[in-house]
Order: sequence, then structure tokens, then C-alpha cells
Amino acid sequence: MERHVHSPQRGFCRRSAAFPPALSPSPLLLLLLLLFAQGRHALSFFARSPVYQVPLGPSLGVDGGVHGGGMHGGGTDSGAPATSTMYWRVEYGSEGKLYIEVHVPALKPTSWFTVGFSDRGEPAPADYCILWVDWKGRVALSDTWADLDGRLRLDESQDCEDFMFKRQGDSIKFAFKRKFDSCDPRDYVIEDGTTHVVWSTGVGPLFRVPGVDVVGQAEANGMVRVQLLKTLGPRPLRAEDVPATPSEAHTWSLEVRADKVKVPSGETTYWCHVHRLPDQLRDKHHVVQYEPVIQAGNEPLVHHMEVFHCELPQNVEVPSYRGSCSDPQRPELTMPCKRVLAAWAMGAGPFVYPEETGLPIGGEGFNPYVMLEVHYNNPELRDDWVDSSGVRLYVSPKLRRFDGGVLELGLEYTDKMAIPPHQVEFPLSGHCISECTAVAVPPEGIVVFASQLHTHLTGVRVVTRHVRDGRELPEMNRDDHYSTHFQEIRMLKRRVRVLPGDALLTTCWYTTTDRHNVTLGGFSISDEMCVNYVHYYPKISLEVCKSAISEASLKGYFRFLREWNDEPTDEDGKGVSQNYGSVRWLERPLEATLLEKLYEDTTLSMQCNRSDGRRFQGEWEGVPGIKVDTPLPAPIRPCDGKRREEEDAEDGEER
Repeated sequence: MERHVHSPQRGFCRRSAAFPPALSPSPLLLLLLLLFAQGRHALSFFARSPVYQVPLGPSLGVDGGVHGGGMHGGGTDSGAPATSTMYWRVEYGSEGKLYIEVHVPALKPTSWFTVGFSDRGEPAPADYCILWVDWKGRVALSDTWADLDGRLRLDESQDCEDFMFKRQGDSIKFAFKRKFDSCDPRDYVIEDGTTHVVWSTGVGPLFRVPGVDVVGQAEANGMVRVQLLKTLGPRPLRAEDVPATPSEAHTWSLEVRADKVKVPSGETTYWCHVHRLPDQLRDKHHVVQYEPVIQAGNEPLVHHMEVFHCELPQNVEVPSYRGSCSDPQRPELTMPCKRVLAAWAMGAGPFVYPEETGLPIGGEGFNPYVMLEVHYNNPELRDDWVDSSGVRLYVSPKLRRFDGGVLELGLEYTDKMAIPPHQVEFPLSGHCISECTAVAVPPEGIVVFASQLHTHLTGVRVVTRHVRDGRELPEMNRDDHYSTHFQEIRMLKRRVRVLPGDALLTTCWYTTTDRHNVTLGGFSISDEMCVNYVHYYPKISLEVCKSAISEASLKGYFRFLREWNDEPTDEDGKGVSQNYGSVRWLERPLEATLLEKLYEDTTLSMQCNRSDGRRFQGEWEGVPGIKVDTPLPAPIRPCDGKRREEEDAEDGEER
């Protein structure tokens, strides 16, 4: 997980072509040459904040062996003693640029090291900048791409610019500049959302770069997920700097945790634990930050967590329930525990509220009970997990200007929505229709400042679109390289004001190429979800604005399949899950196209719900979905202007 840091060590002293030992210039002459060739700014990539960092993984040691073991497909070995680190700074403007610096703590003098990007974290195909040493000992950085076999090819356009490096003993650090969009078709376009940073390393020296195998002959390779184009927000508080003792004078921390839960051996468990808040919260406070507290060793087990407030009168006592959230014996008084105070999912770090807002907790009329809900993912069906994970809230008695809230957008958690097998990218959309915001949002609107996208295992892309009077406004949030293993709460680059009558359309795309039967909506990790938790102010009573296909449309669909396509569906005699499971998806691929078309044109069943679970007044079954009359124009790439200039120049020559 990346974090915001101060500037790393600097002091680069070479460019891409090293001098032969006999002709090595003095350090002063070398510095002057660098200043002349690159400009002063090139020696100060990180002179300006912010600078971020992320561990890349173990590196190739001086003995030619891997320190800590190679890995690919998720996370990094950040605990290894010789973990490489990538630092970066973002420069926006007409031509966005990334300034990247990589520190490799143990690298054989003749070894090579690549760092780059790929769509899903695969080592090939991918876009790489490779640091390498030729057979004469000269050091260079080359812009390359890896083909499907993992062999590097040299880019015609060299876009790993302003290369510098420095070696100190067995360690090396190197830096370069990279445009967000270089207009090179072989280069990865760096966008908002998740970026999969890939790296590899191997033994040199090399005679030339083309043909280097970054997969089969790499000594180590790996991948880490980051958001490179970050939005600068307030610096997180550190747990060790904040007292856990309640105070009327300063911010204090409060942990809402499970208590030595013996996790059931099933694949999916939702565990609920009711807590009573301390008496100091009789007065209103603001939550200004929250973060996960994951029991060490249980990181693969805890998929996501939420803290809900029990929306009941202040004097109602909620039973101290600890057990499965779906247990039939769960007390009825825990059912109104529905208003989200904090939501976390794997990959997310601390969430810090903007200075003008905080999440209200406590005060007059506030029921003192909250409920922690933990989703345990146990695919190995182990029966020896014991867990005490939870969420740490940072609570301030100094109230801010606005009360914040959390609103759920997307799809209902229901099996009425389904994804056929063998789909490359199948879309499902959840609607927050204008009729709901019209009755729930005040005339001045609400301001959305952060967003957390959420699916389960097959989700690969998510977007929330903003529509007003049929005209699409700039998107609220998009992640075209989404991963369920990296579900950050992200500050938006611009605040989004949602007015009464606006509509919000959240679409998720799913890849089920390795599944042989239908995937249904639901709570299990093998089921699917499509959710956007949006953080906003000022707080309103709307808690959930989600949709599913209407009952009438779904019954009509199953009847059509039976009468016209000879499918063994039965809209009256079988349940929804059984009907979806009866369709011969693999034998009849066109059934998936028909289902996608149905979801595009269907009427909806809407959840326009308050925080206590009650729906706003109105008819919410069989309502039409969102229609976009004027879509947002396609974004303009820098190369579009270059192409026009080239075309104009060619036209001028012909004339």
C-alpha cells in the first residue's frame, strides 16, 4: 500500500551513457555536464511535494540470488530486507507528467531492472522502462514493451525521459520522467483509478535490450497496485500520536473491533458485533478519520468491514449481539443498525475527512449503539481462524462546519441480477433515479468529495455517471483497471454537487471467462456486487439509492426463454436463482446478448431508503431507468491535436 512521504534521498550523478573508466570526468565536470544537458529541475525531481512511495518487492542480490523470493499476481513482499521502492510525484498541466524514482537496495552491478505498467498486473504484455548495463559497462535506460511471450522490444519513441542514476555500493537508484499519455501506441496510458505497476530483474550484462525475457528468464518479478494520479488530502493522523482516552479538549481514538471470533469454516461469513459507545459521546463529536485494524496474519481473511449506527431512539437498549448477521435468532432490535459510519475494503488505508466536514457521532437524540459487520472470506474452508479485527475511529469534540454522510449507489444485493459465464466484459448498471434525489436531496444539493468502488472477484471496471435533465455531466468516479484487491476510498479531484432531480448511474463490468455457470448477485465472495460508497456533505436522510430489474420484467424474461427459446425456465414454478441456473449459457451464447439487452431496457425495482431502512414515500416498483439524451463527449487525448497538426501540414504540402 502506497503512502505519502517526504522527499527521498537525492544526489544523482550520471546519465544514460556511462564514461569508460579511463575517461571518467571529475565529479564537478560531470555535474556541470548534467546541468547543461538537463536543466536544474532534472536533478530535483522531488524538490516539490507531494511525493508518494510504494514497495515493489524483493530485489536481486549481489550474489545473483533473490532476496525474499519473487512474486506475481498480488501485493508485495514489503517485509523483505531488500525490498525495492518506487517514489513518484505528479505534475498536472497541459501535458501531465510523472516523475519516478526507483531505489533498488541490492542489485548486482551488471544486472538489469525493469519497472512499468500493464492492464491487470500481468508481466506480459506490458510497457517497461529497463535499466541495463551493456557489455562495456555502460548504464542506460530504454523504453520498451514486452510481447505476449515476455520478450522485450525497443520502442521507436523513447519516452522514459531525463534518465539519471546513482550507485552506492550494492544499491542503485534511478529516476526518469514519463508523460501520462505519450501518444505512443505501445505505451501504457496512465489514468485516474488503479494502475498495476510491474517490475522484473535479471542477470546481465546485455549486448542489447531486444529479446530480453522478463518472464521466463527473470530472476524475480512482481506487481503492486497503486493510484498514481492521487489527489492531495490532509495528512493522516498516526495511532501512536492520538490518545485512546476520551477527551473534551482534543481528538481521541475509539476502536470498534470483533472479539476473538472463531470464524466458521464456510467460504463466506458476515459477522455482526454490537458495541455500546462510551458515555463521553453523549455530546456530539465528529469522526475526522478512520482506518482498519486487521489482526496480524488475518489479512487474507478480512474482505471488508462496516460500522453501522443503530437508528433508534436514544433510550432504546440494543442487545449485545455477537454472531452471524444472517442468523435467524439475531435480535430484531439490531435490524435498524443500518446507517454507515465507516466502510473499509481490502486495499484501503486510512480515510481522512476534509477540513470542512466530519461524520457526526453522539449528541442529543443519538442512540449509543453501533454494530460492526465483518465479511470473512475463507475459500480454503479453514476452521482454525480466530479474529479480532475492526475499525479505529478518530473522534474530535471540535465540530466542523458540515456533518458528513455516506450514500450507497449501485445494485441491490439480490440474485435478480446475473452475469453469464464466459463473458469478457459483461455490464450491469445500478440506477439512482431522479425521482429519488428529487424527494431526498435538499434544494442546495449535496457535495460529494470521495468515493469507494466495490465489487467481488469478477469485477474489472466501474464508473459512476452524473446526469441532469438527460444531459451527462463529468463523471463522478471511474476505474478502468479496477481490482477487488485494491478498494481504496479516493478523494475526488473535483467536488461534485448533486442537486434534486439529478440521476447517478453506476455501471460495473465483469469478466467470467473462467466460470462455467451463471454468477448471481449476492453476499458471497463468489457472488457479485456493484456499489459506489460516496462520501458527501451536508448529511441527509438518504442512505441507499440502488436498483435491480423489476419483478415483472424478470418474470417476462423467464417466460420468453421458455416459450421462444425452449429453455427449461419456469417463471412461476422455480426461484430466480434456479431459473438463471437452468439457462444453457454455454450451448447458446446469444442468451447472454439477450440478457444484456434486457438489462439495458428494463423497468426497475428501486431502493430509495432512509438510514433506518424505510423507503421514501412513493411507488418504486416498475419505474423507468435513467436515460442519457446527451452523453459526455469522448475525452481529448494530447495526440489528437498532434494528429490534426500533422494532417494540416500534409494538406499544406499537397497544396
